Amino acid sequence: MSKEKIIILDTTLRDGEQSPGASMTVDEKIRIAHQLERLQVDVIEAGFPMASDGDFLAVQRIAQTIEYC
Repeated sequence: MSKEKIIILDTTLRDGEQSPGASMTVDEKIRIAHQLERLQVDVIEAGFPMASDGDFLAVQRIAQTIEYC
């Protein structure tokens, strides 16, 4: 049996807003990040902080809140 580990990387918070008309508040992004952490996702792509002040704030708050991703 192989001892390789599968690493789960989620892009919901970054790619989820790429669809026309789709947007999330900072609080919604934090709630999603908490659920991804609860699901034991290894890596969360929280957003693109250089894109806007809102993205910067969201990524900053997620990084301060989430412990295990």
